[in-house]
Amino acid sequence: MILTAEISMYPLADNYLEPIHWFIKRLDNYPGIVRLTNAMATQVQGDYQEVMSMLACEMRAAHEQFGKAVFVCKFIGSELDLSHSE
Repeated sequence: MILTAEISMYPLADNYLEPIHWFIKRLDNYPGIVRLTNAMATQVQGDYQEVMSMLACEMRAAHEQFGKAVFVCKFIGSELDLSHSE
């Protein structure tokens, strides 16, 4: 089953861009997962279990590396066209 997820990271720090860029860059280390980032959020898509495992691993790593951060996620259990825009 394919999972499409949208995730936004909100570090509770003055220098908030560094942790966001760090997190997004780490998502690129998963070759089976497609990532698309825009000004508001990052979308990821791939095998359901792989996406969920990646997010659990990388959110934990971000908390360990940078401390407090809020993650806001949306999930849909299907494949979406990430290039779609209106």
